[in-house]
Amino acid sequence: MSCDDDCCGDEFDTPLTELYGSNAFSNAVMRDRVPRNIYREVVAVQNGEKELTLEVADVVALAMRDWAVEKGATHYTHWFHPLTGLTAEKHDAFIAPTGDGNILLEFSGKELIKGEPDASSFPSGGLRATFEARGYTAWDVTSPAFLKQDKTGVTLCIPTAFISYYGHALDKKVPLLKSIDALSKQAIRVLRALGNETSKRAFTTVGPEQEYFLVEKEYYDQRPDLILTGRTVFGALPAKGQEMEDHYFGAIKERVASFMRELNHELWKVGIPAKTQHNEVAPNQFEIAPIYASSSAAVDANQLVMESLHSVARRHGMEALIHEKPFAGVNGSGKHNNWSVATDDGINLFEPGENPESNARFLLFATAVIEAVDRYALLIRSSTATAANEFRLGANEAPPAIVSVFFGGPLTEIFDNIAEGKAGGKSANGDRIKIGVTSLPSLPKDVSDRNRTSPFAFTGNKFEFRMVGSSQSIATPNTYLNVALAQVLAEYADKLEKSSNVNEAIQTIIKESYKAHKKVIFNGNGYADEWVYEAERRGLPNVKSAPDALQVLTRSETVSLFETHGVLTKEELESRYHIYLEKYSKQVNIEAGVTIDLARRYIFPVVTSYAASLAGEASALASIGANNTAPSKRAKKIADLSNELYDEAAKLETVLAEAQGIEDPFAQAKSYSEKVKPAMEAVRSKVDALEKLAAKDVWPFPGYEELLFKL
Repeated sequence: MSCDDDCCGDEFDTPLTELYGSNAFSNAVMRDRVPRNIYREVVAVQNGEKELTLEVADVVALAMRDWAVEKGATHYTHWFHPLTGLTAEKHDAFIAPTGDGNILLEFSGKELIKGEPDASSFPSGGLRATFEARGYTAWDVTSPAFLKQDKTGVTLCIPTAFISYYGHALDKKVPLLKSIDALSKQAIRVLRALGNETSKRAFTTVGPEQEYFLVEKEYYDQRPDLILTGRTVFGALPAKGQEMEDHYFGAIKERVASFMRELNHELWKVGIPAKTQHNEVAPNQFEIAPIYASSSAAVDANQLVMESLHSVARRHGMEALIHEKPFAGVNGSGKHNNWSVATDDGINLFEPGENPESNARFLLFATAVIEAVDRYALLIRSSTATAANEFRLGANEAPPAIVSVFFGGPLTEIFDNIAEGKAGGKSANGDRIKIGVTSLPSLPKDVSDRNRTSPFAFTGNKFEFRMVGSSQSIATPNTYLNVALAQVLAEYADKLEKSSNVNEAIQTIIKESYKAHKKVIFNGNGYADEWVYEAERRGLPNVKSAPDALQVLTRSETVSLFETHGVLTKEELESRYHIYLEKYSKQVNIEAGVTIDLARRYIFPVVTSYAASLAGEASALASIGANNTAPSKRAKKIADLSNELYDEAAKLETVLAEAQGIEDPFAQAKSYSEKVKPAMEAVRSKVDALEKLAAKDVWPFPGYEELLFKL
């Protein structure tokens, strides 16, 4: 099935250089459409040098409106990231009646800067009463506006932040932007102490690798569990799964390639630099990865990637699944968050470099990351704590819930030698290298191997945070990473600024910090059981359940960290704690309800009827003297399993009712985690066993064979 002509038109024939960014109001577009002085003002606002004025906003709004209308837009919306983890939008038309039956097209700077969606129905975690409806959206000048285009028309989408009437952050974008500013402030302090007088601002860059599954829409529509929860609550593995390892990086099927082609075009039009695509490990699993962008733009882009996966897949007769574990027994899906820090004049602070000055800088910033990850491991873990990710973390394809850092042999040896006062180490090719007290010598381009089992791996000039779930917004993980690093850099800056000998201070900082926090470095197999025991010996936390992981948000040290850097207040942290617990409980509650419903209304009637038919067949054979006991044995086994299924469903219903009756949010979430989820698995084990015994033509749902191997 090809894409709909209304969606694709002739764009596949458009040169890529003309197509790319054609639906994005980028800085390049703005530069061509506004006076030069206005453009410079906006860039200064983007760089944090000035505040946006209404006069400047009026000029930009007029240019943005004309550009959007020329491309067919009739409406605009403030597009934002509420704490649901999804995006939200309220559409307003550009029209303004003139009183004589005609209209004008209006869009002012005030409308660009501020919107007012009803905030009463969005999660607030107690920051607002239900009857308090007012909320504001504010234009995020760091992320370009873009056009959404489909059969219904064209809408101008303006990326915004979302706050309450009293200024509380009700979204994921506000804390992210504040965390970037906090990190920039402390990184520049450190750079100044190192003698850098040119860099004015630091910012984080992110490149999220998005994993997903594709399934036939026809089969998806026959699976209520996929429709309602995003995953299969039942499903027996077919004879073949992923054990042949023949899907990973395999040739992309023509139909999937057609989908990917349209997906790329949709993303390229709005300026998302989709770069890499390939088959992933599990059957019908795939990955798409963009080139790195600033964190604010990357967060917006990733939300658009997830939306586009769904919409484009449906145009090709498929459904995209971005749940972390849609199928039991095969790999789940993550979102590898490639995170780095750069300056406005082009310096990557995680780049090892080729000269002593830049290498000294790298050593210091890399040490700061090690310390931040060790000190704030619980906070970093909490950023990935969701009901869906619980199914994935610790499974055979995902890092465990233990936060550790991979540096690889050569770099680890270099840091070990610095900490021990030694003068050398081995490079990646085995040659001896000389290393000074505060500098790193020339290194091979790839300073370490890659480790796909590490949750936090150094990969050349960035860190790959692999614990993030495929359906998550990347805003929260990046916010927490930014704040953790900002705190460590602030402490380093204090020491450097007070020191009369910066070189000696750098040496002392690296030695003391690395010795204190090197326990978080692990270069081995993160999937191995031995690592769990070794991590415990080292004193590294292993928080497996999402409710337990979220508790760190209410700790005094967490509150102090976020308030010190002006990112989140105590009230805002507590609100997120309650929102995330409630979301966890609601998700498991839905899945448990679906499990009971499917077991009782679909599975049980089918298998009992099938057992009866087998028993009847056995009786008929016996009546004519045939000696065939197979139908009778199958009937008994199915009947026995059916009875067990009925009992397990009743147990699940009981523990579910108990969890629903608990008022304390944490206790309720724990009950869902420790009682409801195991009861769901007990029901599943019976259903999956019955699927293996029942004739395929009587089973009420498409099985894993259809879902995983037919496209």
